[in-house]
Amino acid sequence: MLQLPPLSLYIHIPWCIEKCPYCDFNSHKLQGTIPEEAYLSALINDLKIDLVYAQGRILDTIFIGGGTPSLISAKGIAWLLSEIRNLIAFKKDIEITLEANPGTIENSKIADFKEAGISRFSFGVQSFQNDKLQRLGRIHNADEAIRAAKHAKKCAIKTFNLDLMHGLPDQSLSDALSDLQCAIDLQPTHISWYQLTIEPNTQYFSHPPILPEDDLLWDIQEAGQALLAENGYIQYEISGYSKKGFECQHNLNYWSFSDYIGIGCGAHGKLTLPLQNKIVRTVKVKHPKGYLQSDRAFLDKYEHVARDELAFEYMLNRLRLFVPIPFEQFESYTGLSLDSIDDPINQAVHKKLLVKNTDHWLVTDLGHRYLNDLLALFM
Repeated sequence: MLQLPPLSLYIHIPWCIEKCPYCDFNSHKLQGTIPEEAYLSALINDLKIDLVYAQGRILDTIFIGGGTPSLISAKGIAWLLSEIRNLIAFKKDIEITLEANPGTIENSKIADFKEAGISRFSFGVQSFQNDKLQRLGRIHNADEAIRAAKHAKKCAIKTFNLDLMHGLPDQSLSDALSDLQCAIDLQPTHISWYQLTIEPNTQYFSHPPILPEDDLLWDIQEAGQALLAENGYIQYEISGYSKKGFECQHNLNYWSFSDYIGIGCGAHGKLTLPLQNKIVRTVKVKHPKGYLQSDRAFLDKYEHVARDELAFEYMLNRLRLFVPIPFEQFESYTGLSLDSIDDPINQAVHKKLLVKNTDHWLVTDLGHRYLNDLLALFM
């Protein structure tokens, strides 16, 4: 039987100063000024409609992503969080993350955001090498990225993340490790480190750059993971590394197949409805103009996750984590029995991609290396 998992809130801010050529997120190049007051009011109205999905739960985490959320004023973020708190209770010591572009943030603004209620920052650094940043279409330079991290430490931010990519055009092994070492030297509590991939509907897809060969990519992956481990960063997720106790709680909720309400342009939600014995996904209107249209509903898509897709949906998320997968959680979060996945589990164990214990499964190192092969068993 389906049980209610923890609940998070995702808030999407769709505007960017420039659209990066690799980005496939729902972001829009800013034309003029942001209609901040109208958009923040729309977010609250959007949430009011979706409060039915809370079903008595409190919010465990809030993540404000984009786009470039740091383009919104600290005053606006303070108002938004206050209004949300009036609608739904917050977990004690709730993690509230704000994504920030180093080119749009400075010391005073970080302090103001902290005062507004932000407890965690995620800086979209991507690289500390200016030639790489220019190729990626980023609006900041390496010095601004370093200053942003130093400002966060100066403001005594509880936890902050540096977002880095590897496998960049013309990137060597030493380039990639230099980026990582620069990030480590800034002493963030969390580093997101992941490979650049070419996604459809991006400039890079239409005009692909030359990326490193597979052998070099693997060398970068192995050497980078070793460097992070040597410096006390624990890999708890495919692209997530943190100091002990500083894992991103929002990401843990997300990858654990917990629930999240999504508000804002193009925001996605995943929600459990025990009384109806189903899990649904929601998608909001993608374009800001349509989202702000007063005579149009915020909801663009609403779909029921089919029962025969639930095991794959669960594993698609859960297998990314480097922690045991409890049998009980699989059953309560999907409503499926263990014997419904006997065949793929047995195949995964036989291929040494998964280990089965008395009350949990655990992905092996080989399983994480060949994660797509492991996932394919549940399709």
